[in-house]
Amino acid sequence: MTQVKICGITHLDDALYAAENGAAALGFIFYPPSPRYIEPQKARAIMDRLPQDLVKIGVFVNETTEDVMRIFDYCGLDMLQLHGDESPDYCRQFPANQVIKALELKSEKDLKTAANYDVSAILVDSRHAGLYGGTGKTANWELAGRISMPLILSGGLNERNIIDALQKINPDALDINSGVEERPGKKDCTKIVRIMEIIKRQTNGDDTPIIFTTRKNS
Repeated sequence: MTQVKICGITHLDDALYAAENGAAALGFIFYPPSPRYIEPQKARAIMDRLPQDLVKIGVFVNETTEDVMRIFDYCGLDMLQLHGDESPDYCRQFPANQVIKALELKSEKDLKTAANYDVSAILVDSRHAGLYGGTGKTANWELAGRISMPLILSGGLNERNIIDALQKINPDALDINSGVEERPGKKDCTKIVRIMEIIKRQTNGDDTPIIFTTRKNS
C-alpha cells in the first residue's frame, strides 16, 4: 500500500484514529500563522502516546536551523518537512534522509529547482493567498508527475479525487490534510476511514518505496 501521512494533527484522538486506519506518518505543524499550528509541548504530549513505529514529522516554515533542531529533539521527531522558501543549502544542514522539501510547481523552472535539493523526497503542494499549504487547492499534477525524485503528492486530496491522483500521478507517498477535516486542525474520523479504504483498495500489493521512516530505521 502507498504510504499515507495525515498532516495538521492537533488532537490525540485524531492521531490515534489515523494510526489505527493505516496512516504511516503524522504531521505536526510548528508554524504559528497556520490554523493547524500546535505548540511543541502539546505535540510532545500527543507523540508520547503514539505507536513507536508511527513516523512523526515536524512541519516548519522559514524557521531558523536552531529552532528546528530544538523542536526536533524536544518532541522526538523522526523527520522534518520544510514547507517554506528554504534553499538547497539550508536543507543540507540536516541529514538528507530525514528531510522532506515541500515545493509548489508552476513551471519547468520549478522542476529544475527541485532537482537541486538533496533530500529524501519532494512534496508537491499548492500555495494560495500567501499560505504555504493546507489550502485545499490541488497541486499541478502534470508537473508533479515529472519529478525525478521520490514524490509525495499533497494539495487538496480527498475521497473524490484520490483515485484520479493515484492513477494519473502514481506518487510514492501521499500527504492528506484538509480533505479529512471537519475544520482546520480537527479531523473527521469518517473521512479518514473512507479515504484510507480507497487508497488500500487502489494500491494494495503495489511495490512502492518507503518514504516515511522512523529515526531508528533511517
